[in-house]
Amino acid sequence: MDCYFHHAVPSIGRCLGCGKSICATCRAETGDCPSCRLAARIDAAAAQRQTLAGGVGPSYEPSGGYARGQQWQPQTQPPPRSSAVANVRPESRALVALGYPFWPLALLALFDPTGSEFVRRNAWQALGFNAGMYGLGWLISSIAAIPLIGISAWPLLPFIVPVTIVASVVYAIKVWHGDDVRVPFVSDIVDQKLGTAG
Repeated sequence: MDCYFHHAVPSIGRCLGCGKSICATCRAETGDCPSCRLAARIDAAAAQRQTLAGGVGPSYEPSGGYARGQQWQPQTQPPPRSSAVANVRPESRALVALGYPFWPLALLALFDPTGSEFVRRNAWQALGFNAGMYGLGWLISSIAAIPLIGISAWPLLPFIVPVTIVASVVYAIKVWHGDDVRVPFVSDIVDQKLGTAG
């Protein structure tokens, strides 16, 4: 007869608890099968849990600083945003966020009638990011055209477009959520120019 737990393994006896036929691997020193050992552990854990103070079940006493009859209410207010984003309309924020993947929309965002610093800063950053990525692509393509030196630049060319797409989408999502976006090199230049202009 085969073991109850292992197919095609001959049994050496029966479990003392449930009577299932078990093999040498399944049989414990006490003569129990794995199911009976697991059931004994579950019963022991349940008995230990019952001895803990307070027990398990509904509490009839007020706790957590609430008086009897007072109920917890979920927070309905959104988390606070920075003051720069608080005054920006959702349409303007969407326009400037989409300016990262689509640079002509960043140009349109510069003509935003509210004149928000958040919109203006991110529009210039989006234009700088796109100009930088186009410039980097042009530079690597130019280096790749040089006969001997260009061999080292060819492996970099296929990565320009995917890196640009992923970075622009990440920046767009951050701007849409109102986070502060820092584009390497570009943010420093934009902050310097807007700081001296403002």
